[in-house]
Amino acid sequence: MSNYERLEVFQRSHALVLDIYKTIDYFPSHEKFRLVDQIVRAAYSVSSNIVEGNSKNTTKDYLNFLYISRGSIHELKYFLFLSRDLNYINEKIYQKLLGQCETIAKMPNGLINSLKRKMETQNA
Repeated sequence: MSNYERLEVFQRSHALVLDIYKTIDYFPSHEKFRLVDQIVRAAYSVSSNIVEGNSKNTTKDYLNFLYISRGSIHELKYFLFLSRDLNYINEKIYQKLLGQCETIAKMPNGLINSLKRKMETQNA
């Protein structure tokens, strides 16, 4: 198991991507290259930026990718909100996915703070 696979934030964000893929099957076909594409990109961006950041040589680079990942989860929250308001997903599905997003959105903060402390001790 690689280093990033052990991170709970990665595990949860990957599970969210799988749930998103199950959900988009119910979207209208005319949204395939519009909203659906944006939802999928935002969803897998969370996990993929954790993976890419984890592979970088510097803590500073890793932090940048974690910030991007954190931004992507918030972007996804908006797309889910929009999907609900367009009646592409029902309230139950929206609340389930939103709950996952809200949990994941808080998780990078601990890792970010830990990496910042590590940088401070390296620079001291």
